[in-house]
Amino acid sequence: MRELLHHPAVQAGVAPFVLALIVALALGRARLGGLAIVAAFATAVYLIADFNFSPLTVTRKIILLGMAAPIVGILADFAFKPTRAGGVMLALASAAATLWVFWPVLAQRETAQAWLLAGTVTVATAGMVGFSQIFLSEHPIRAGSAGLGLGLGAGIASILGGSANYATYGIALGAGAGAFLLPQMLTGRKIAAGTTFVLPATLTAGLIAAGAMVLAQVQWYSVLMLALVPVAARLPLPAKAALWLQAVLASLYTLIVAGLTCAIAWQLSRGTAG
Repeated sequence: MRELLHHPAVQAGVAPFVLALIVALALGRARLGGLAIVAAFATAVYLIADFNFSPLTVTRKIILLGMAAPIVGILADFAFKPTRAGGVMLALASAAATLWVFWPVLAQRETAQAWLLAGTVTVATAGMVGFSQIFLSEHPIRAGSAGLGLGLGAGIASILGGSANYATYGIALGAGAGAFLLPQMLTGRKIAAGTTFVLPATLTAGLIAAGAMVLAQVQWYSVLMLALVPVAARLPLPAKAALWLQAVLASLYTLIVAGLTCAIAWQLSRGTAG
């Protein structure tokens, strides 16, 4: 059993998916099914690392924010009405959080490189969070598809960039988004996404991709490309189609963009290796 839990496929995919599916099914009627994405991420963290936050490294900051995001999401969903201003505020807060995570490392780089990377991570993360909150949070199929593309895109790009742990975390997010989508596809009933799902999915995926850029070999072009995944989730869907078909199409849109992100990362990794 111990050997099974140490298998990368179990840590990144199987275990996070199973736990996320249980959460989506158990809490969907309570409008908390979006916590599936957090269950998946937490499972991966538990299996490959721990929840010790001292000393507070970059990776531990990412984990801390990933665990704190659903708390903010629940408060936003149940205590406030969603507004565009709220989406902008979340985007700005995410940008500030991103700088808090990475600036101690970036400050040690050459000035031009530090500002390029800082600008990339803040724009990408803020864009993912703000756009998704404003345009996707009230649409569970689109939000879930965006989470799927962001998670898998960040995870596979991290593999190509040489970061195994970030790859596991990213793929686990994708598995959690898939578990969030699956009951909707099978039953034809939507599960509320809201900020509870959107904020952890986008903020954590953005931080994972940024971490793979700052600490590994993922290039900034790939991170900016990944930020377009939520935009792809807004592409037209047949309004009268069954939810499973909408989910398939929306996921296809986001996975195409995620695939382009990974293709860029692969080409750049080949150039670096050469």
